[in-house]
Amino acid sequence: MLVIGAGQAGLSSAYFLRRAGFPQGTGYVVLDSAPRPGGAWQYRWPTLTLGDVHGIYHLPGMELAAKGMHRPAAEVIPAYFADYEAEFELPVRRPVRVRSVRTGPDRTLVVDSDAGAFAARAVINATGTWGHPFWPHYPGQETFAGRQLHTVDYRGPAEFAGKRVVVVGGGTSAVQLLIEIAKVADTTWVTRRPPIFREEVFSPERGRAAVALVDAAVRAGRPPDSVVSVTGLTSTPAVGEARARGVLDRLPMFERITAEGVSWADGRHRRADMILWCTGWRAVLEHLAPLHLRGPGGGIVMDGTRVVAQPRLHLVGYGPSASTIGANRAGRAAVHEIRKLLAETDTAETDTAETDSDETDSDETGADPVAVG
Repeated sequence: MLVIGAGQAGLSSAYFLRRAGFPQGTGYVVLDSAPRPGGAWQYRWPTLTLGDVHGIYHLPGMELAAKGMHRPAAEVIPAYFADYEAEFELPVRRPVRVRSVRTGPDRTLVVDSDAGAFAARAVINATGTWGHPFWPHYPGQETFAGRQLHTVDYRGPAEFAGKRVVVVGGGTSAVQLLIEIAKVADTTWVTRRPPIFREEVFSPERGRAAVALVDAAVRAGRPPDSVVSVTGLTSTPAVGEARARGVLDRLPMFERITAEGVSWADGRHRRADMILWCTGWRAVLEHLAPLHLRGPGGGIVMDGTRVVAQPRLHLVGYGPSASTIGANRAGRAAVHEIRKLLAETDTAETDTAETDSDETDSDETGADPVAVG
């Protein structure tokens, strides 16, 4: 077995593989492209404290201590992940970049990486989205004389001080960054759709309903929206204060970008020194291209975590499991499905071997060519 990625989804999957009895290193291995533990959290902006994080959830088997709420999440969560890997002796190899996954001989998947090729009877892909920021294109974008950056480039409000800044995007990160930047800069907020702020407590029922919507999309082979995108925005005290100050008075999406700023079809124009694209991410799946999984609509047909077109491949942290609590549940579900698949495969291979033995009057069996799992 092989797990690609050591963020929340990958570590959860590795934990359940270990608990299922797969030996570390020989039964399964985790390949992670990051230089150190922490998944995408190690790259978050330093002003994001643990108390500001939207919906962090414990990894299975080890709680995240409720201290350090005012410390940067980029410090607290990577330290937690490092402790977790050590506690459960998870066989994480890093930094290892996976180049491609392809079908191999004898019902295996071959994972090609800069550390060599690995043959696996099943693969759990847990590569997340941080490495694939989405940059939309608008007419005139290349003419803008100021600076354009994405959420992944953000390192705090200081570099925006005294500037005219257009913040694009209607998600949680956009709101968090806008509120920070508005304290030191002249800001304009632009979104494609009017934002919906939820005053009520986020209930388990709402969470399940949101996950169900995303799950329906991936089962139908459509590209998934994030779970957060269908839940609305949480109205925190900081959000309430910003709304009262007019910081969150949004404008509809502009039509084009000029050298000096952004323009709308009705003739309005806003001058800008910087454009911050808080436009989200797409799943990091380019290495799966040799498997030809995407359908006509660009999505991958899923059944739970299992890819319908390739049942030896599971996507954890994708679609309905793209949240910390969802990743935990998905890791357990993926391991359960893999155990069932391997048991069925082993039974079928045993039956075939016994039949061949009867026919050839021989008890010789072939060696297992699988290198990992």
